[in-house]
Amino acid sequence: MHIAWLGKKSPFCGNVTYGREVTNALLDRGHQVSFLHFTQDEKFVPNSPDFQEVSLPFLFKSQIYTIPAPRSKEVLSQALEALRPDIVHASLTLSPLDFLLPEICEELDLPLVATFHPAFNRKLHNITSGTQHLTYRLYAPFLANYDRVIVFSRIQQDLLVRLGVPLSRVVVIPNGVDSQKYAPGPSKLRDSLNVDCVFVYQGRIAPEKNVESLLRAWRQAGMGKNSRLVIVGNGPLKSSLEAFYGEELGIIWKGFVASEDERIDILRGSDVFVLPSLVEGLSLSLLEAMACGVTCLATDAGADGEVLEQEAGVVISTQRVASELKTLLPQLQNHPHWRKMLADNARQRVLDRYTLDSNITQLEALYDQTLREPRHRGVLPTGTPSPLLP
Repeated sequence: MHIAWLGKKSPFCGNVTYGREVTNALLDRGHQVSFLHFTQDEKFVPNSPDFQEVSLPFLFKSQIYTIPAPRSKEVLSQALEALRPDIVHASLTLSPLDFLLPEICEELDLPLVATFHPAFNRKLHNITSGTQHLTYRLYAPFLANYDRVIVFSRIQQDLLVRLGVPLSRVVVIPNGVDSQKYAPGPSKLRDSLNVDCVFVYQGRIAPEKNVESLLRAWRQAGMGKNSRLVIVGNGPLKSSLEAFYGEELGIIWKGFVASEDERIDILRGSDVFVLPSLVEGLSLSLLEAMACGVTCLATDAGADGEVLEQEAGVVISTQRVASELKTLLPQLQNHPHWRKMLADNARQRVLDRYTLDSNITQLEALYDQTLREPRHRGVLPTGTPSPLLP
């Protein structure tokens, strides 16, 4: 099967990891993949007989959203017409092109599947979660025009259906992790730190990730004597937070780590992974930590609480992050047998529900089903505004 994959290769974020892992797995199973993404180099780049890249022009892109160049729709249409894939899969990049893809694919008679990534907090406890909910409301009328929409949890599925996307088009396929690559093993990090317990956060240093609540709880609990907190990632709040929470508190700022092997080494050398987010979808970083046999502590934002239920980890409320962490961090530090039980359960939960192999098998079945069925895309109601390209 020939899949035209529209996604991201930079800057680094969960969408980038998702696209890389899924397309590599599809290639391993013998499929042909054309990867269309926003970059300045407008060329077809054949990397192998079964893989090629197609560049789309843009004006701006970030970890959150992308602004295409005015000619991007034309470039995309011409590329798809030349490629003639069996199916188009858009790992949605929060770009105006997302809203135009159904029209493009309808004109070319191409089946169209989307993966919808935006994080959310189903309880709408804060301004950040309310903003994310608006993203769902904006996208829902247009997602109704895709043949299938992939989400990562039943919670997301229910939300989109309540917003008007037909249930028959919203499919739950959870994120998946390569459980052989992400697995327990030796680590250079543990040998270098020489402390009783290593805590780690991996992700963006941004308001929605709520890292400051973790840092504040760490300082208030006096955790720096026999433990270390390793912060991996970059973002708009990094410099300001690093100035107030430094090595004197046992906090180590690694910054952005490009090497996947190094990120795996950090996870293997950690005892506890902490994710204090106010909004999430289904965190790949959380699944990667679980697969590496790390005790995991996360908020109930998005589907993360669902992943850790029944003692696969510790779940805290988005409303009480700092206060609950202040209590839980010392408990996790001082009870290694509890950590071991949770870590073993976390690894098993990934093997049972969240492997990349299972993810790809479900995705192949969805492609086959979509290709077999006649397409009856929804039509936007008269007067529904369509976001325009600049």
